Amino acid sequence: MPSEAKKADPRLLEILVCPLTKAPLEYDAARQELISRQAGLAFPIREGIPVMLPDAARKLD
Repeated sequence: MPSEAKKADPRLLEILVCPLTKAPLEYDAARQELISRQAGLAFPIREGIPVMLPDAARKLD
């Protein structure tokens, strides 16, 4: 099963916040990422599990 096929749990996404700013996150279903606008980071979701480590996040343009 490809990692993209496994979706993140919507209930989990509702309670997650940015680990750096504690601000709410935006869910980008197409890219399978959680976006923190305040921190300027996109946290990946791998195999349905959000990876909330700043070192694993992509910097936003």
